Amino acid sequence: MRIATTRQELRSARAELRAEGVGSLGFVPTMGYLHEGHLSLVAAAQQQNDAVAVSIFVNPTQFGPNEDLASYPRDLDRDLALLEAAGVDLVWTPGVADVYPPGFDTYVVPGGVADVLEGAQRPGHFRGVATVLTVLFRVLQPQRAYFGQKDAQQVAVVRQVVRDLVLDVEVVACPIVREPDGLALSSRNSYLTAADRDAATVLSRALRTAEGAWLAGERDATALRTLMLEVLADEPRAEVDYVSVAHPDSLAELSAVDPAVGALLSLAVRVGRPRLIDNVVLLPCGTGD
Repeated sequence: MRIATTRQELRSARAELRAEGVGSLGFVPTMGYLHEGHLSLVAAAQQQNDAVAVSIFVNPTQFGPNEDLASYPRDLDRDLALLEAAGVDLVWTPGVADVYPPGFDTYVVPGGVADVLEGAQRPGHFRGVATVLTVLFRVLQPQRAYFGQKDAQQVAVVRQVVRDLVLDVEVVACPIVREPDGLALSSRNSYLTAADRDAATVLSRALRTAEGAWLAGERDATALRTLMLEVLADEPRAEVDYVSVAHPDSLAELSAVDPAVGALLSLAVRVGRPRLIDNVVLLPCGTGD
């Protein structure tokens, strides 16, 4: 497994892969502290590409002033061991100056799908995401990039950026990986106390309750939001940022869910220290109820 730190080391490693006959490169961008969700992205990339690259970079530009940049969990040695065991070909572990050299002053500011939900709650977050990914795509030049569906809005934002800036990379979304009790895997789950860990299952329970109502014929988006809020209200450790029933592409809030289109159910909830997000896609099911 090749490990690169600087941009030049990365370019050299990328050139070596090309010289070895590697055609397609799959890329999994991460902030480290890897879990089975990340490794599922690696596995998907391995199935579809000749080689796989992973970046480990806690990107400062996507954190707000009162967020957890300084305390975000890090364990590089463990991450590298997991990636080597998984058969990853190339890992980039840049420092901040390797991604944002002195004098860096150009940012990608997405609109539209980036302005709602997480974008509204975390101003500047998607500017940081879009900027760092544009840099990573340009330096690494992968054919495909892999993201977890847990960050559904991020996937939509990245697809918009790739389309609008004509970046030559395919964005692939992979299913959410969950614990047996439904909790979506996240590096921030490491912040949860034992009591908070039990309480955190309320996110998936709220989503599944609304999904069950949808499958039973409920089409009123306000009713679906109310169902999620009622489940969350029964958990005293849960502090709700938002619940959403939105169009699956535009992320515009809906008054009613069109069965031919479906919707994205999503929520953000603080449980103890961490702020957790989760979502469920309501798949189109025809035009009838």
